[in-house]
Amino acid sequence: MIGAGPVGLAAAAHLHERGLAFTVVEAGAGPGAAVAGWAHVRLFSPWRYNIDHAAARLLRATGWTEPDPEVLPTGGELVEKYLVPLAGLPDLSPHVRYDARVTALGRVGVDRVTTAGRQDQPFVVRLHTGTEILASAVIDASGTWATPNVLGANGLPAHGEQQAAALVSPAMPDVLGVDRADHAGQHTIVVGAGHSAANTLLSLAELAEREPGTRITWATRGRSIDRAVGGGDADALPGRGALGTGIRLLVDTGRVDLVTGFAVRQVEIVDGRPRLVAVDGRTLSGDRIVSATGFRPDHTIGDELRLDLDPALGCTRALAPLIDPNHHSCGSVRPHGVDELTQPEPGYYAVGMKSYGRAPTFLMATGYEQVRSVAAALAGDWAAARDVQLYLPETGVCSSSAGAQAMLDDTAARYGLAPDVPARLVSAALRHLPAAGSVAAATRAAAEELGIDPDVAVQLAALAGDRFDDTDDVQAAGSAHSGLNLVAVGGSGGGCCG
Repeated sequence: MIGAGPVGLAAAAHLHERGLAFTVVEAGAGPGAAVAGWAHVRLFSPWRYNIDHAAARLLRATGWTEPDPEVLPTGGELVEKYLVPLAGLPDLSPHVRYDARVTALGRVGVDRVTTAGRQDQPFVVRLHTGTEILASAVIDASGTWATPNVLGANGLPAHGEQQAAALVSPAMPDVLGVDRADHAGQHTIVVGAGHSAANTLLSLAELAEREPGTRITWATRGRSIDRAVGGGDADALPGRGALGTGIRLLVDTGRVDLVTGFAVRQVEIVDGRPRLVAVDGRTLSGDRIVSATGFRPDHTIGDELRLDLDPALGCTRALAPLIDPNHHSCGSVRPHGVDELTQPEPGYYAVGMKSYGRAPTFLMATGYEQVRSVAAALAGDWAAARDVQLYLPETGVCSSSAGAQAMLDDTAARYGLAPDVPARLVSAALRHLPAAGSVAAATRAAAEELGIDPDVAVQLAALAGDRFDDTDDVQAAGSAHSGLNLVAVGGSGGGCCG
């Protein structure tokens, strides 16, 4: 097993239940090392969908206190309350190695060209220390967190991107916590159009309320943000518009400057500050860049394995048509298991986030079913391996609505407001909406009525965007910053989290 994250440890739990010997190698210093990188981010799926069934059975046998299944955890809580106890179980702990980074995979005595007797030779798993482990099968759950996409619009690093790395933050920086000093009172340019970008923009908007001089620019490659933040038929899932409507509200009120059609070609350093240059020659200058452009798999450790990868996504060819983000969201991906994950190299399976390649629609629950199926296949139980099932609700896992509610509660608490204030604000804003004519104006009128700082009210309204679903017939005034009309709808679009 490569990786001691949620899916890797779930695989270990299933292998243990099947009575199969296993070793887990993890590059980080502890379980969930990649998750710890986004510890401050709250998932959009509640605990009930983030805990593997085999793992839960092992934990319950030790008297583990199970989290409330309806609560949405942060990444940090996922590690602390689930992954650390799981990895520490006597049945798993002796078989997990930390600070063990895999650098290459191969077969004993044969290279990729050799066919005769190939599948009879054990795998060689080489670590960065030079240590080699022999294995009958390899389950690669190493994920994609360490290999983010580049800023360059054509998939290649933008010219100068490497030289400017010190001024470019990866996706989802903790702008309200440990990364605050990098963004407070500074001009941050967020590049990207998915949920990672949306979460960062909302956090930056809150930071701007507390730190004078904080500016935010949102640069997207597309000419329209409709698909990214709520595009109706762009995504079949209902209820995904909470973040989208909120981001539109921030744009409409001028708290976020939106620049569309900005395809990055070059990153320059001018007087110690980064400047982005687009393909069409336009430029954007700031103090800090956040690259929220997604992630990609790194298959280089498998160069000596026989892998047949989809040319677009970098996943197995059988899985590609099921997860293609041009046609699917996380909620429309049918259950899949060992058959869709099998490679020409017998016994090698990429699972979890890595199995999806560049598709951004992966869910932990999907990964848990993947490893249940693979473990059953390795045990020779092909009936169970092929009986793949995955039950997901229409909202709550693929929807941003539940996540936005949790973020709303967090934000109200940080401002010292009573828990019922956001609901009262929305209710008052809806009453003012017919006369005000726009969500922004109605929100400020409601803030005055309730005695809430109007800028804080806009921040709360941005997170409560889907509460305005019943006002489809009300259009906001056009934004001078974006040329957009704010339509308060519960739209769809964007990627999945959790």
